[in-house]
Amino acid sequence: MTVWTLVALIIGSTVGSGIFSLPQNVASAAGPGAALIGWAISAVGMLSIAFVFQILAVRRPHLDSGVYSYVRAGLGDFIGFASGWGYWLGSVIAQVGYATLFFNTVGYYVPWVGTDRPVATAIAVSAMTWIIFAGLSRGVKQAAFMNAVTTVAKLLPIAAFIILVAFLGFSWDRFTMAFWGEGPVIDQVQGIMLFTVWVFIGVEGASVYSKQSRTRRDVGRATILGFFTVLALLMSVSMLSYGVLSQEELAALPDNSMAAVLEAVVGPWGGLLISIGLCLSVLGAYVSWQMLCAEPLALMAFDGLLPRRLGAVNRAGSPWAAQLLSTAVIQITVIIFFLNETAYISMVQLATVLYLVPYLFSALYLVLLAARGRGIAHPHAGVLFDDSGPTPSPTDNRRHLAVGVIALAYSAWLFYAADLTFVLFGALAVLPGLIPYVWTRMQANEKVFNRFEGIVVTLLVIAGAVAVWGLTQGTLSL
Repeated sequence: MTVWTLVALIIGSTVGSGIFSLPQNVASAAGPGAALIGWAISAVGMLSIAFVFQILAVRRPHLDSGVYSYVRAGLGDFIGFASGWGYWLGSVIAQVGYATLFFNTVGYYVPWVGTDRPVATAIAVSAMTWIIFAGLSRGVKQAAFMNAVTTVAKLLPIAAFIILVAFLGFSWDRFTMAFWGEGPVIDQVQGIMLFTVWVFIGVEGASVYSKQSRTRRDVGRATILGFFTVLALLMSVSMLSYGVLSQEELAALPDNSMAAVLEAVVGPWGGLLISIGLCLSVLGAYVSWQMLCAEPLALMAFDGLLPRRLGAVNRAGSPWAAQLLSTAVIQITVIIFFLNETAYISMVQLATVLYLVPYLFSALYLVLLAARGRGIAHPHAGVLFDDSGPTPSPTDNRRHLAVGVIALAYSAWLFYAADLTFVLFGALAVLPGLIPYVWTRMQANEKVFNRFEGIVVTLLVIAGAVAVWGLTQGTLSL
């Protein structure tokens, strides 16, 4: 993959459903002033996370298994496994969220699917998932081409929204009327944090595909180029909307709130244009994330953390076994979520918490790497993992440490800002992964957990037990 293919992959996987629901999501928690502060924090935080992956790609060029490989190299097999497993589950839940928003939007124009027809929508989501699986099984190059086409197509309506709202609908007086919203500003900022992270998920997409890039430096360049492009689009859509409708009006809009904002400016055709853009965007993101779903499973199987059969590759170069398992789990998740009538916004928050796991541990690895030159002792390849790669200058090392500390603090704060319910359910979702992991380790006659990993597993079990108790008592639900 070239650097521009990687950039398209980042934009394609990042600009998905989130940007189209952003005006309502942000306005439901914050006024314009607090939203600007939230975006500033998120920009610095997510940029630091993007730099974490860029720096690790350069410092550890031999680690070509993406996000998961950095965590595994620096913190041990199980922490790497938990990060890959969380990333995979987050992608699965994101798929269901994408498809739900897609068919809810289609249902506005086609009466046989949508929010009022959950069974028909679940069937449609399932059918689309298996059709895309059939396409992805033909190989990564074909999938990357599909993503590039849909990326270009969906950016046109978003660009039209920004231009039309900025020149025809934006009112400075309306934007500043209730600038600081209601309630403490810090509470408003905290309320929008998971939404701003959700719309940035995917900025590490080039790192996930580092093994298939032309050079490791292309991974870093693509990450930064993709980040700033996405940031400009997200902030423009979010902040311009406050100049069209009041915070209360924005908060009351449906999930596809971007369409409603443009419709208020130019009429019904504006809503239709954005709805078409949303459908194209979600299809592109769906292809990207269903493709990304399989990568962590295949890579962990290749590294011996999961049964090796999951790493099987067909003649087209597609990890079909991991793709098949991912698609089957997406299907099961569709059934569970639709039976429980889980809201799109709940899917977003749960998926975001799971994505934060590799972000947090990757930042921790960079801090350890910059501070002492190595991570926590790896069970069987510590020297190989920690001592290979270019040696940075003292100045570069200080800069890398600063980036790692900022990213680590930001990731930790996001867990604090998240609803405790989703943190507990996230822990519960990771626990089933212990079964294949422990079985694989025992089959290989290797130590299952080191001391640090044992502490993490204990915390996961406690959090999962609290989640199960809450479910049985009716105090927790999605």
